[in-house]
Amino acid sequence: MEKQLLKIVKIGGNVINDDIALSLFLKGFAAIEGPKILIHGGGKKATQVSEAMGFQPQMINGRRVTDAATVEVVTMVYAGLLNKNITAQLQKYNCNALGLSGADANCILAHKRIVTTIDYGFAGDVDAINYEFINVLLQNNITPVFCAITHDKNGQLLNTNADTIASEVAIAMSNLYHTELNFIFELKGVLSTFEDKNSVITHINAEKYKDLVSEGIIADGMIPKLHNCFNALEKGVAKVKIGDASMINKANKLYTTISLK
Repeated sequence: MEKQLLKIVKIGGNVINDDIALSLFLKGFAAIEGPKILIHGGGKKATQVSEAMGFQPQMINGRRVTDAATVEVVTMVYAGLLNKNITAQLQKYNCNALGLSGADANCILAHKRIVTTIDYGFAGDVDAINYEFINVLLQNNITPVFCAITHDKNGQLLNTNADTIASEVAIAMSNLYHTELNFIFELKGVLSTFEDKNSVITHINAEKYKDLVSEGIIADGMIPKLHNCFNALEKGVAKVKIGDASMINKANKLYTTISLK
């Protein structure tokens, strides 16, 4: 029996901070037929709130150092303000969404990242996904909306990279579904020339990825994003795409597809 298609969509970047862009994306997401899951980040909003509260977020290599105070801020912003705003807007578009953190129903179990050279504080690395419970929601036409907060089952909330959550959820759900993972941000895809926003590389496989990294075309934050893409494909995800919010519109053909070969 052929597996049903499940679309997992991760949204981040400037789209979350732009009310008009976010609304347009959510309207398009709500219109996706069949089961779907939304995962969102929100780091820029967390930085704004942190600064408004009087302390400067600490970043190392583009990643947030999550001390005890930062855990409180990111939980308020991710699991509260952003998650519930997104959920409410999806209801407006007749998508019956349920906002969740990883702690809810033990959906995303993680551990505090082991310190090697850099201590990122209460940053979490994913251990397990409760795909059976997530499937119960999907089978009842409820769309899960996950923020980037996980837990360690010992009462500690953890800040976890949203791209990683999307990848791990897609991998886990591939036990039951034909999973398609979509990373949506403000660009049309992976660009060959950053200054040219239309210079989208439409297809990247593992060999081409190595070449693009060595040439410096893929660098900085795009490297861990692509790592999550290839990790998902290696572990059972059927298809991975990167692009802007119009990518979920079937009429749009300009985005980047990631494949192993």
